[in-house]
Order: sequence, then C-alpha cells, then structure tokens
Amino acid sequence: MALRQALGWSEGEVMRPESKPCSRLMRQTAGIFSVGGALAFWVLCRLHYGHNSCPSNSPLFSFFVPADKAHLLSAPSSSPRITVPRSLRWASCGAISTSSTSALLVRLFRPECEPQNIAAYDKPEHKTE
Repeated sequence: MALRQALGWSEGEVMRPESKPCSRLMRQTAGIFSVGGALAFWVLCRLHYGHNSCPSNSPLFSFFVPADKAHLLSAPSSSPRITVPRSLRWASCGAISTSSTSALLVRLFRPECEPQNIAAYDKPEHKTE
C-alpha cells in the first residue's frame, strides 16, 4: 500500500533490523495525533460557538457576517451554545479524524511501511515488545 515505490522514492531495500516496525510506528503516530486532534477540535468548538449565548460574539461569526447584518441572524437564547456533549463530539471527531489521517499518511509514505519491510519486520518472531 506504500506509495513510495509508485512515486519512485524507494530502491526496494530492506531496512535495518533495529528500525521500528510499521505497525508500531502507525500506532504511536495515531496515538499522539489523537490527543492533539482532540485538543485542536475542542478549541475550534469554543471558537465556533463563542463564549456567550449570542452567536455574534463568536470570532468566526463576526469574520463571515458583516456587522450591520449580524442582528438579523443572531437570536438571543437562554441556553448556552457550548454544551458538554457538543464539546465531546467535536473533540472525538477531531481525535478520530487526525489519528486516522496521520496513520494513513505514515502507511503511505514511510519507508518502514514498504511491503518488503512489513514482510521482514512485522512478523511475530521479529517483534521486540
């Protein structure tokens, strides 16, 4: 599945035995990016929905809607726009999307994930864990 051979970036050589296997590299990268994605999308949720109940207080709202038209789109609300389930939804979507995207990019472009290296180092007898 690696694109390195199709793009001509690979010589087809087997890597050294002390390099990380592709499966572990993908798992570690996805884990790191899931935390970062959750935090980033939580911040985007806070920016998108604003801190007050009025949507015109949101920086994104004020960027896309002219100031003279904001009163037409914003209706006062008694309930807060940022709720815990909404924040958790945004954070979980961010974690899932960034971790899966980063794992896919690792699988496609890292030399450890070329077919000859997976066959050589992702076998059970070569695992160091």
